[in-house]
Amino acid sequence: MKSANIQLETLVCPSCTQKIEAALKNIDGIDQDSLKLSFSSSKVKFDFDDNTTSMEAIEKAINRVGFEVIKSRVK
Repeated sequence: MKSANIQLETLVCPSCTQKIEAALKNIDGIDQDSLKLSFSSSKVKFDFDDNTTSMEAIEKAINRVGFEVIKSRVK
């Protein structure tokens, strides 16, 4: 498992977090219990299995629901 931190564009409404969370919950390989999305800081933190999914796929899922990834970091 790897840990990821993603900085998003500034989120303007709480429903934005729900859209992003729904998109990420549909991705196999993301540990749902570790998924934390902060509206105030526009950040997403989670653990994922890099044998099942990739940061590229995760970022594309976020982009598909209309949000821009500013920066991502994997540990």
